Amino acid sequence: MRHSRSAVRALSLALLAIAVTATATGCFKRGARGDYALAPEMRPLEVPPDLNLPNTAGASQVPALASAARPAQAGAGQSAQGGFTVQGSRDDVFGQVGEALAGIDGVTIASRAQLLGSYDVAYEGSDFLVRVVAVEAGAYVSAVDPRGMPATDAAPVKLLAALKAALAD
Repeated sequence: MRHSRSAVRALSLALLAIAVTATATGCFKRGARGDYALAPEMRPLEVPPDLNLPNTAGASQVPALASAARPAQAGAGQSAQGGFTVQGSRDDVFGQVGEALAGIDGVTIASRAQLLGSYDVAYEGSDFLVRVVAVEAGAYVSAVDPRGMPATDAAPVKLLAALKAALAD
């Protein structure tokens, strides 16, 4: 009996050693470590953490309009970025700008949009908008190119100078 007990004990220790070794090396494991042995189409898809959700940083920020920021900088009658301020309501100044544009030689008004406060004009080979925006000091008159940026070419600057002179009378 004594001999059989030592044999059972030795056999138990050997089985325990095999089980520990097999578990430690991953032979019986299946998961992240064992997936490499699978065929590529059988492996689970792993998505990097930063690609799980879209980047929403700054998604709810509304950019400031350049034309909205500029009128606040203009003082009464001062020029700022090619524009100027006129005393009066936006609608009154819009009408005055239309009359002044009609009186300047070489100006072609393609369209006018009173709700938007803009005239689409052509002058000396340039096409641009003349905009009238309400500000605290009255109405701000400026020229805007087709990209929505301040029109700084020679023709818009010259037309704004003529408009300023006509509206000052």
